[in-house]
Amino acid sequence: MPDYPINHHLYTLLWNKYRPAIVKLMTDALEKPQEYKFQPHEFKDVNPKEKGGYAFTMEVYKGKPQNNIKGSVVAQDLLLILQKSPRALELFNTAKYEFVLDKQFMLTVSQEAVVEEQEEEAPPIEQEQGETSEGTDEAELVEATNEAPEQVEENTEEVEAVKEEEAAKEEAETEKKEG
Repeated sequence: MPDYPINHHLYTLLWNKYRPAIVKLMTDALEKPQEYKFQPHEFKDVNPKEKGGYAFTMEVYKGKPQNNIKGSVVAQDLLLILQKSPRALELFNTAKYEFVLDKQFMLTVSQEAVVEEQEEEAPPIEQEQGETSEGTDEAELVEATNEAPEQVEENTEEVEAVKEEEAAKEEAETEKKEG
């Protein structure tokens, strides 16, 4: 019997679908831990026999895991997708985040205070800019970050495109199940 390579990045499509929502959870975690309930079938459809289950705890700072996630492909794929998000990387540079997916598929995102040593690395102006919310309307975002309106418009269009893509995928899945 031949040895087939292990399928890597099984969960990247799933995590990419929820990337804007997860980045929003990260932004809102500044005030208190945020939660998002996933449907179990979303993970089980990807890999019904996930070794070790789907639950994980992952701590991330400066875009790198601070704990061992080698045993969780689910966590590794989430980190991979978040590392592709400029906003998530910006948030990772300002604080340490903890992501916990429990056995009931509840994702909890919490933010830990930045250690004094890390605060010295970033000037206060950059920290204020990093605290802006992705969910803020265009005018507030431009004022808070001094970004050009064109950049804000591009980011807004990107989020809208992802939402439209998600809706189309869900519609296709529904048609597939009904057909």
